[in-house]
Amino acid sequence: MRKWWPLVTICLGTFMLLIDVTIVNVALPPMAVDLHTSFSSLQWVVDGYALSLAVLLLGAGALGDLLGHRRLYAAGLTLFALASLTCGMAGDDAVLIIARVVQGIGAAAMFTTTFALINGSYRGRERGVAYGVWGGVSGAASAVGPILGGLLTDGFNWRWIFLVNLPVSVAALLLCRLVLPHDGPRRTGRFDLPGTVSFTTAAAALTVAVIRADEAGWTSPQTCGLLAVSLAAFGVFVLVERRSPNAMLDLALLRRRSFTGVMVAALLVNFAAFAAFTYTSIWLQSVVGLSPLRAGLTGLPMSVMSVLVSTVAGARLHGRSPRWIVGSGMLLIGLGSLVCAVLVDPASSWPALVPGYALIGAGVGLVMPSLSSSAMAAVPAHRGGMAAGAVTTARQLGFAVGVAVLGTVFASRAETYLGGHGAPQPAATAHGLAAGQAARILASAPDGVRATVEAALRGAAAAGIDGGFLVAGLAGLLGAAAVIWLVRPAAAPAADREPASRVPAA
Repeated sequence: MRKWWPLVTICLGTFMLLIDVTIVNVALPPMAVDLHTSFSSLQWVVDGYALSLAVLLLGAGALGDLLGHRRLYAAGLTLFALASLTCGMAGDDAVLIIARVVQGIGAAAMFTTTFALINGSYRGRERGVAYGVWGGVSGAASAVGPILGGLLTDGFNWRWIFLVNLPVSVAALLLCRLVLPHDGPRRTGRFDLPGTVSFTTAAAALTVAVIRADEAGWTSPQTCGLLAVSLAAFGVFVLVERRSPNAMLDLALLRRRSFTGVMVAALLVNFAAFAAFTYTSIWLQSVVGLSPLRAGLTGLPMSVMSVLVSTVAGARLHGRSPRWIVGSGMLLIGLGSLVCAVLVDPASSWPALVPGYALIGAGVGLVMPSLSSSAMAAVPAHRGGMAAGAVTTARQLGFAVGVAVLGTVFASRAETYLGGHGAPQPAATAHGLAAGQAARILASAPDGVRATVEAALRGAAAAGIDGGFLVAGLAGLLGAAAVIWLVRPAAAPAADREPASRVPAA
């Protein structure tokens, strides 16, 4: 058993950082009431973590190569724990958002070292077992997140979704010191600071622009300025990466059609499959009236289907071309989102989500196990690690942008519905509804019109959810078309290809 303690240490960190992507969703409504947050603040509670995790993964991977993977893992754990404590003690939304960003930085440092630590701890068959266990833990984290978030929020309060990280972090730090292999001498080389800064600026400016566009408008100077900053920063990133001998992403890989197709799928899969969870959770709790735990359990059909399909696909489809595996999975995700859009109406409750969630789960079960191996197989062997890291970055960035885009769609559709039904101040009411303030809005309505206000809120929320699922569905279909068109049969994963990544691809 002693030989597996390094794997336990690595899996503890992985489980925490991945569960924190989804655990906050069911806690958003009580969090919004407690902290009196705005709609944009609520989005940043989710996006602050996902965005900092996404944009720093590739850069942190290079830093780990220079400083040592054990050192960076321990530093990431420490930062993650301190940020979790700050999140749990936050007295206002600004402190919470900043702490979530810092938490994402610590998560990136942990996540990026995972493969290197496993490779340094195990050899041969044991390494294969370790990767299998780590993959199972990674998949379980996303599935368990909403349920654990509901249990902690119901049993204690929303702050415990962050405070629960502290004892786990302490245990992981002690194990890190005792059981992980020591780093060798620090390597020589240069960190790609210009590339990291320009990529971070481009992604952050784009996300802020999408979030702010709902309030300021897409043609406002503020939104246009942010989009211009994002475009300029991305241009700088391209120039830096083309000329840098220490580039964190070899842009020549994008000339390979199969790799480009896989990257499009990676960017859109979390957008299409998971970004709407943020708003369905708000709808289920603040409008339908479910508890956080029951709202979290609504996603169980998706989790179960994902596990079942990935198990069957892994056994029966190993070595097949990703064109039809990933393409079919993206198609199922898109269709599942469209089914949700059709079934949700003002009178709906959680059963309306089950058929669509089951289809999305089946699609996720096909896509996720194949994405990283497909990317690695589409590039030269010495670029496999970079390819896997790029896929992970694209997935997390797609989720962050997806939450922002679907939030704008939700608020816009809700505002249109309220305005069309004669509601006063439709914009303010729509943003309050999206921020989980339905109970407060209803309580402030006069007794004589409360039933009318409740019906309007239900209709507006359903319109927002429908719009979000429609956009998510189109994203899934776009991803399917891109994979089927771009990915070539020759890009099938090579059998038993050993992971070469310094960045995990979960």
